[in-house]
Amino acid sequence: MVRYESGGTLAHALDPRSKLAVQVAFALAAFAHTTPRGLAALSLVALGILASARLSPVTVVYDVRFVLPVLVLAPILEGARLGAPWFVLADARFPALASYRVLLVLFVSGAYVASTPARDSRAAVQRLVPGRVGQLLGVGVALVFRFVPVLVADLKRSRAAMHARLGTERPLRERMQFLATSGLNRAFDRADALAVALQARCFAYDPTLPPLAFGGRDYAALVAAVALAASAFL
Repeated sequence: MVRYESGGTLAHALDPRSKLAVQVAFALAAFAHTTPRGLAALSLVALGILASARLSPVTVVYDVRFVLPVLVLAPILEGARLGAPWFVLADARFPALASYRVLLVLFVSGAYVASTPARDSRAAVQRLVPGRVGQLLGVGVALVFRFVPVLVADLKRSRAAMHARLGTERPLRERMQFLATSGLNRAFDRADALAVALQARCFAYDPTLPPLAFGGRDYAALVAAVALAASAFL
C-alpha cells in the first residue's frame, strides 16, 4: 500500500499546503477537461507529479486494484446491450474517460501520500482551516493516514492465515464472511487500543505542530496549481 516514506525528492521538499493546492487544482482540471486530448495532457502532468515523488504508476495501480473493477465495469455496462449490436462504443466512451480521469486523480493523490508525513498533513489542514473545524479535520486526516494502513495489514494477515489453513478450498461466500468478520473484530480492537493510547498520552486537539514554511519551489508549485485551476474555467 502507498504510504509515506522519507526521501529527498522534489515532492518531499515541498510544503504540504502547496501539494494540497496542486491536488485540488489537478482534480478541477481533470473534471473540466473530459476530451481525450485534455486527458492526454493531464496524463503527462500526472506522470510528472509521480516522477517528482519517484513513485511508479504501476505501484499506484496495484494499490488501487480494488477500485479498478468498478472503473472497468462502468463503461462496459454502459455500452453493453441485450441484443444486436451487443455493445455500443459511443455509449461507453464517456464512462471510460470518466474512469480514466479518476485514475489520474488517484495517481496524484498517491504521490502526495508517499511524500508527506501524517503530522505535516495535519499541520497543513489546521493552518488552512482555522478554528475547531480545522482541528477536527486535522485529527481526522492524521488518524486516517495512520489507521488505514494498519487495518489493511490486519486484513492481509487474516487472508494469509486463511490460506495457510487451506481456507482457499472453502466457498467464496465463507471466505468473504471470514475476512469481513475478522477484519471488523480487529478494527474494533484497534479502535479500543487507540482510545486507551490517546487517553494515556493526554491527547490534545491543538498540539505543537511541525513548522511549515514556503520556499522557492513551493511558489513554483502554487503557480502550477493556479494554472491548472484556471485551465478548468477556460
